[in-house]
Amino acid sequence: MNSGRVAIIGAGSWGTALALLLAEKGIDTSLWGHRAEHVHALKEERENRAYLPGFLFPPLLRPTESMQDAVSEAEVICIVVPSHAYRQVITKIKDVAPEGAIFVSATKGIENQSLKTMTQVMADCLEENGIPPSSLGVLSGPSFAREVAGKVPTAITIGCKNTAIARFLQNLFSTDYFRVYTSTDIVGLEISAALKNIIAIAAGICDGLAFGSNARAALITRGLAEMTRLGVMMGARQETFFGLSGLGDLVLTCTGELSRNRYVGIELGKGKSLDEILDSMNMVAEGIKTTRSVYDLVNKLGADMPILEQVYEVLYRGKDCTTAVKDLLNRDLKPENE
Repeated sequence: MNSGRVAIIGAGSWGTALALLLAEKGIDTSLWGHRAEHVHALKEERENRAYLPGFLFPPLLRPTESMQDAVSEAEVICIVVPSHAYRQVITKIKDVAPEGAIFVSATKGIENQSLKTMTQVMADCLEENGIPPSSLGVLSGPSFAREVAGKVPTAITIGCKNTAIARFLQNLFSTDYFRVYTSTDIVGLEISAALKNIIAIAAGICDGLAFGSNARAALITRGLAEMTRLGVMMGARQETFFGLSGLGDLVLTCTGELSRNRYVGIELGKGKSLDEILDSMNMVAEGIKTTRSVYDLVNKLGADMPILEQVYEVLYRGKDCTTAVKDLLNRDLKPENE
C-alpha cells in the first residue's frame, strides 16, 4: 500500500476539511459533490464558500461531480455524506471503484430503516463485490471541520479490524497538527460517534434553558453512561467510550460553539420549533435522525437510556423542553453505577 490517490465522497464541511488536509500533504485528492452547481462553484472559486469558507484549495485538490472520475483510480475512498444518503451513495460507488480500494467511513450516524452503523451499511453494499468487512475503516473523534482546516491541533482515531490497513490509514491522515490513533473496536467507535450527537442536543437544550454549568456537567456525565451502556450491549469495548471517539467527541460536541447538534438543542430550549431551526440551517445535524434510529434500537434491545428517550419526545412528539428535564430529574432514585 502506498499513498496514491484518495477520493473524498461528500463536499460538505468535514469532507472538504479532510480533502484539504490530504491535498496539502501532497496527495492527489478528488472531492465529490452530488450537486453540479456546487461542484462548479468549487472549481471556479477554489474554495468551499457554501460550507467551509476561507480556505483556498491547494493544486492537488480536484472537485468533481462524476463518481467514476472521483473513485476510478483511488486507493482510498472516504465516505463523508449524511447517514440518510449513505446507502444510496455506496451503491453508486461499488461498481466503479477499483479492485482493492480501501473504504473509510467518516459519517457519524445510524441508518433509520435498518438500525445499522455506517460500516455495517457499507458492508451490506460491498459484500457482493467481495470486499470483506475486516478491510473497512472508520474515522472518528473530536474534530470540528473548521478547526482542522485551520490546522488547529486535533487528535482522532482510525478504526479497522485489519491492523495493517489501520496503520496505513494512520500514516495517511497524520500530520504535525492532526494526530491519529488506531483501534480495532469498530462498533465502539461508531456507536459513541453517533450517540454523542444526541447527548449534544440535550446539552444544548440545557444551555437554551439557561440551566448553567452544573446541568451541563451532569448531562455529559450521565450521557456518557448511556452511550457506554448501549455500546457494551452491542459488543463494544467499554474503554472505547472513555477515549477520543467517546468522551473526547462528547465533550466537544456538547460544549463547542461550532456544534450543529448543540445549536439545535439551544434553539429548542429557547422555544423554537424543530422546523424553524432546520429552515435556518444549511448543514445537517446528524443527531436529529440518529435519535429516531437509536430510539428504535433501544426499544429492540431493551437498554435503559432516559436522556435519549426525552430527546426523542422533544424532537418527534413535541414535548416541552422544561417538562422533559423535570421528568428526567424526577425518575426513581438509584445508585450511580447501577
